[in-house]
Amino acid sequence: MFTGLIEHIGTVLEYIPIDSTSSGGGGVSITIGDCAPILVDVHLGDSISTNGVCLTVTEFDQEKTQFKVGVAPETLRRTDLGDLVKGSKVNLERAVTSDVRLGGHVVQGHVDTIATITKRVPDGNAINFTFELRDKQYISYIVEKGFIAIDGTSLTVTHVDHQTAQFSIMLISYSQSKVVLPLKQESSTVNIEVDLTGKLIEKQIEVNLNAQINNKDSALTRLIESIVEKKLQELK
Repeated sequence: MFTGLIEHIGTVLEYIPIDSTSSGGGGVSITIGDCAPILVDVHLGDSISTNGVCLTVTEFDQEKTQFKVGVAPETLRRTDLGDLVKGSKVNLERAVTSDVRLGGHVVQGHVDTIATITKRVPDGNAINFTFELRDKQYISYIVEKGFIAIDGTSLTVTHVDHQTAQFSIMLISYSQSKVVLPLKQESSTVNIEVDLTGKLIEKQIEVNLNAQINNKDSALTRLIESIVEKKLQELK
C-alpha cells in the first residue's frame, strides 16, 4: 500500500525487453537509478511504486544507488511502463509502514488504465491538467473533489466530464518540482488508479441487489411485486 506522496524522482538506466538473468525472470526488466535516498531501508522483494505501479525489487547494485524490477505482461497492458526509455524520469514511493502519516490517500499501486493529457494550462503559479481516459468505463469512479492517483501521485479532481471521459486536476507550485507530471506535455500518457472506495461500493450494491432479486421473500422483491400489482390494477 502507498499514500500517493512521491518520495523521489528516479531515472531509468536500462529497459530490457527480454531479461534472461535470474533477477530479470525472462521478461521485461527496468533498472532505475539516482535513487539512493529511498533505498536505505529497502530489501529484495520489497515493493516500490514506480509511476504509480507497485513493482517488486529483484536486484540492487553494490552501492545500493539503483534497483531492478520485473514487469509482467498484464502490467504492460494496463500501464504505460512499456513506453519508458533510458533517461525517463519516474515517480518513486516506498510501501508504507505502520508509522507513516497518510497525507495523500490509500493507493494500491494497481493501475486501472492510462489517460492522455489533452490540455495543460497555467493558472497563476499552478498548472491545470485535463486528461482523457483510454478505458472510458473508469470515469464512473472519478468524482469532483475526490481522490485520484496519477503516475502514483495523490491528487484532487477539480472537474469531471462523464460524456467525454475527461477530468481535470490542479498541480500546485510546491508539487511541480516533486513529481514527473510537469515534465509531460499534451498528448503524453499517465497511469491512472481510481479511488478504490467507489469500486468497493459499486460491488457491494451489485452483490446485495442480486441477492435480493434472487430471493422471492426479500424486501426488494416484495416491493417490485407490489408496484407491478398496483400498475396492473390501474390498467383494469
